[in-house]
Amino acid sequence: MAEQILDQIRDVAEGQIDFEGQKLAELIANVALSVVGAIAFLVGYLLQDIKLAVLIGLGGTALTFLVAIPAWPFYNRNPVKWLPVGGGPQPLPNLVVNEKSVQR
Repeated sequence: MAEQILDQIRDVAEGQIDFEGQKLAELIANVALSVVGAIAFLVGYLLQDIKLAVLIGLGGTALTFLVAIPAWPFYNRNPVKWLPVGGGPQPLPNLVVNEKSVQR
């Protein structure tokens, strides 16, 4: 039980995400930062309070970083299946051409 928990913590700390997870993290970061920026601007404009707008922007950015930057397990749902070492395509054997089989 403890070994499983340590393996999960190790996976999160190592930063393993797949290509689909990378695309999802980028989408989450872009959408969240855009929404937070729009909200901060609107609140700052409507209330005429630049300090509040900056605090909302910084808080939203920090929250976005907490969601998007760590390698959470849901970013690794489609792991890449690598070939085993030495399991790649084998080279073709040297072909010996018989002169009789060559048509001229």
